[in-house]
Amino acid sequence: MTLLDATHDPAARSWLASAQAAGCDFPIQNLPFAVLRPRGGGAPWRGAVAIGDQALDLAALAATGLVTGAAAEALALAAEPALNRFMGAGPAAWRALRQALFALLAEGASADAQRRVRACLIPLAEVEYTLPARIGDYTDFYTSLDHALNCMRIMRPGADVTPNFRWLPQAYHGRVSTLGVSGQQFHRPRGQWVPPGAGAPVFQPCVRMDYELELGVWVGPGNAAGRRIPLEQADAHIFGISLLNDWSARDIQVWEMTPLGPFHAKNFATTVAPWIVTLDALAPYRTAWTRPAADPQPLAYLESAANRAAGAFDVQLEVWLESEAARRAGRGPARLSGTSFRHQYWSIGQMVAHHTAGGCSLQPGDLIGSGTISGPGPGEAGAMIELAHGGQRPVEVGGGEQRGFLQDGDSVILRGWCEKPGAARIGFGECRGTVLPAVAEGG
Repeated sequence: MTLLDATHDPAARSWLASAQAAGCDFPIQNLPFAVLRPRGGGAPWRGAVAIGDQALDLAALAATGLVTGAAAEALALAAEPALNRFMGAGPAAWRALRQALFALLAEGASADAQRRVRACLIPLAEVEYTLPARIGDYTDFYTSLDHALNCMRIMRPGADVTPNFRWLPQAYHGRVSTLGVSGQQFHRPRGQWVPPGAGAPVFQPCVRMDYELELGVWVGPGNAAGRRIPLEQADAHIFGISLLNDWSARDIQVWEMTPLGPFHAKNFATTVAPWIVTLDALAPYRTAWTRPAADPQPLAYLESAANRAAGAFDVQLEVWLESEAARRAGRGPARLSGTSFRHQYWSIGQMVAHHTAGGCSLQPGDLIGSGTISGPGPGEAGAMIELAHGGQRPVEVGGGEQRGFLQDGDSVILRGWCEKPGAARIGFGECRGTVLPAVAEGG
């Protein structure tokens, strides 16, 4: 578990004024990573760190010679057009660079250092993003008990989850080729599904398009095939966390998931936010991971005192929807729901430990989805299927519009942050994606 140090001091300030702005996602205590370039012009992609309303170009910073020693070695890796080698360098390298960047950006840095660092800044309003790493594999978990129960009880009131849900973190392997960064636009998928009352399936564009509010976990150092990652060591293999939207075609999903997992229902698009918040930055927001006493307790390989004490993260999350009509009218998005990641039934560490327990090897830059994040209270659902009760109770989205499921032109925006007294606010930026009409038959 990460120990708190000077980089977590809530009183620390940056010489960049925007880092202290009210509601700022990227104060000096955060320093999340992304891969970006100035918009237009086709410049090379490069690693960057967010500070206030600016991106610190790490390739430009490396050229200044301001960073030396182990931190300079880490900086050279983080400046590359994909973060894989930096992710694989491990916690000591991540921490060395974090502390060096903090020192350069903090009040008290020399005037010369401030001048040279300022020359490496790019306004966030003027950048474009790509995926932060070359993703070899993507696994999506299913670890919110509230989400699972809500979905099951739409069809069968009083139903319970399958027995194995309380014994292991369930997951399926997703599709890397259709992963996209925030701003992704994708076409409504076609697939087989069974219309209400029909006795046979059709092959048509889905009509029950949905989003899923998730976090993406980015793998750092990997493990050899056959060598599991013990729960006690999982943190050393996790580079950081971003927002993730696992788009889902519910009508296709219902038809194809018996007896195997989702296929066409999930493989058409997954959207991740560009900014990865490190576990170091999230250290003040760790909280106890709990399991109801009446529920099965984890098997030994999924149990540890450290995970019980601080395996969960109190990340506040919201879902917003902006319809095409809202964009035209300029009225902005409508808030659909909000919850916290602390409610998840299984922790991130347990997901990593279980993923590798059977001998599977992970690699730097692999992506793990947390599964839909829903909370226990009203308005805490992480998917439209829950909020609108399977489309039977449409929800208001502003301007007199309602949604049971997503329509063409709808943009879904995920937002996340951590905030509490005695700690700096740590934000995740936003994750935005837009549903386009299905491609014409034969197109």
